[in-house]
Amino acid sequence: MRGLICGPKFAACGIVLSAWGVIMLAMLGIFFTTHSAVLFEDVPVSEEDIHQDSNPPQRIYALYNKVGYNCFIAAAIYVVFGVFSCCQMKLNKQKEYLVH
Repeated sequence: MRGLICGPKFAACGIVLSAWGVIMLAMLGIFFTTHSAVLFEDVPVSEEDIHQDSNPPQRIYALYNKVGYNCFIAAAIYVVFGVFSCCQMKLNKQKEYLVH
């Protein structure tokens, strides 16, 4: 069948993994953009960011926002992968109906 790349089990696994990735990365993106203090160690802050800036909190908040936006972009990539997996699942079901 044209367009069929993976089997039904692999497509189902892709759906589950993409759903988890979207949920997890969307939550991380929300927490980073709200400047959660718990995630401070995951923000790429250097000594120069703190000491050379006249307003250090704004620089750190900008880094928080940058990481948050990256999480949202990764969640969008997982959405695309989930749609691909759903299409593969549909094609596998069509192939199953054509065989029987």
